[in-house]
Amino acid sequence: MDEVKLDISGVMEKEGKRIAYVRFSRGEDYAEGYIPDCVFTKVSGFSEEETSQLKDYLLNNLSDLKRRAASIDPLKAFMGKTGK
Repeated sequence: MDEVKLDISGVMEKEGKRIAYVRFSRGEDYAEGYIPDCVFTKVSGFSEEETSQLKDYLLNNLSDLKRRAASIDPLKAFMGKTGK
């Protein structure tokens, strides 16, 4: 797989459940979904095998990804101030 970028949102509540959205991108290709369920809702350009590998990555790194999402201040992220 070529270089793949991962973006993650802050934690939010949807239907009474705390989730964070994730987006993998590679050029024009993308896979969007959410954690902690590690479910993809939109995929374009990634093969089924690649999508499976991305899901494995989410599952194997879930604790770290949840910590990262919890540390994101939504207002600062919206304003483009994600650095410390």
